Amino acid sequence: MDTAFDTVLARYNGRAIEEEGRLRQLTPQTMLASRDDYLMHVGEEVGRFLHALAVARKAKRIVELGTSYGYSTLFLAHAARKTGGKLITLELSADKQAYARAQLEEAGLAGHVEWLQGDAVELLSGLEGPFDFVLLDLWKELYIPCLDLCVPRMEEGGIIAADNILFPEIVRPDAQAYRAAVRARPDLQSTLLPIGQGIELSTYWPAAGPA
Repeated sequence: MDTAFDTVLARYNGRAIEEEGRLRQLTPQTMLASRDDYLMHVGEEVGRFLHALAVARKAKRIVELGTSYGYSTLFLAHAARKTGGKLITLELSADKQAYARAQLEEAGLAGHVEWLQGDAVELLSGLEGPFDFVLLDLWKELYIPCLDLCVPRMEEGGIIAADNILFPEIVRPDAQAYRAAVRARPDLQSTLLPIGQGIELSTYWPAAGPA
């Protein structure tokens, strides 16, 4: 995309490769307990897909629920720069978000990001819409509460992408509950994409609801 972006992405990918061997040695339970120590990124394939989707949608107001260490933030902030929009990213951990912010500053993208730190549900409750594009990638038990807060704030035709719908298997019960919640809403049209760890992609069409 550009030299600064590629430099930061290469650093992230290097970290992911270094952590991969250690993650393979963990049981699902220990991985869940130590998840905050690892990148746990969406992966480059998904990152580039989300970037292309946000740019194609001409998304001006992008919301990321779960900054973590900033891997997907890098792609979404670059998309916001291309559309002339803004990425609002929410994260519980101040340390994680500080790490992400340093990477985005090096990539020349921090100016396209509004950084919010704290409880996602509380922060989201205070945000005004409309949202054009939302990425859900935080603790899976929060997916449905965040969905319920996001939908009334979505622009018509806006997109909600939820990560980790297929993997890891330990979070699959929450992922299945989320899929059921999405499909129960007449104002969302949704499909499961088998890329990365599984992406549930939902489009907001209020006209599809009851008259």
